[in-house]
Amino acid sequence: MRILLAEDVDLVAEAFEALLSTEPSFEVVARVSRGDLVLRAVAAHRPDLVLMDVDMPGATGIEATAQLRGKGYRGRILLLTALQGSGHLHAAIQAGANGYLLKTTTGARLMSSIRAVMGGHTAIDPDLAAEALRVGPCPLSERELEVLRLIADGSSTSEAAKQLCLSQGTVRNYLSAVMTKLDATSRIQAIETARSQGWL
Repeated sequence: MRILLAEDVDLVAEAFEALLSTEPSFEVVARVSRGDLVLRAVAAHRPDLVLMDVDMPGATGIEATAQLRGKGYRGRILLLTALQGSGHLHAAIQAGANGYLLKTTTGARLMSSIRAVMGGHTAIDPDLAAEALRVGPCPLSERELEVLRLIADGSSTSEAAKQLCLSQGTVRNYLSAVMTKLDATSRIQAIETARSQGWL
C-alpha cells in the first residue's frame, strides 16, 4: 500500500513514518509539510492512502481533502488532528475524508484504522463521534463563520466589512446572529465557544 504522509511537524512525521515502516505492506512514497503541496504530491506519486494532519500551513487537511476529491482522487484519506473539539469532524467527512482520528490515538489503533479505511470502511475516533452526536453540526452559516473568523483574528467591524464587501451594519447583524446561535453574551465568548467546538 502506497502512502502519502502530510504533516508539518518533522518529529511527528518521522514518528509516523517509523510506525508505518513496521508494516511490510505499507510504503511511505512521499512526505509533504504543507497542505497546498498535497495535490501535486498525489499527482506525482499516486498513493493509495493520504495520511494527513488537519492543521497545516498553506491549506488545512480538510481543504486539501476537498481539493483532492474535486480533482477526482479516489484513494483513501485519513485525517489526524490534535484538536479535541468535534466541529471539524463534520467538515472533514463532508469534504470526503474516510477517517478522522485524534493524534493521541495509539499506534495499534492508527494501523487498524488504516486497514479499515483501505477495506472500504470509515474510521472515526469514538470519543469525537460521541461528542459530534451530542453537539450536532455547526449552527453557523458559512458567512457567519467568515465574519467570526475575521473578528477572532483581530479585525475590527469596519475591517471585516471591507474584506467581505459588506456594510458595517450587516457585519454587526451577522455577529448578533452568531451570539444568539451560540448563546454567547459577547463576541469573545462566541469566539471561545466556536474554537472549543472546533468550528474556527
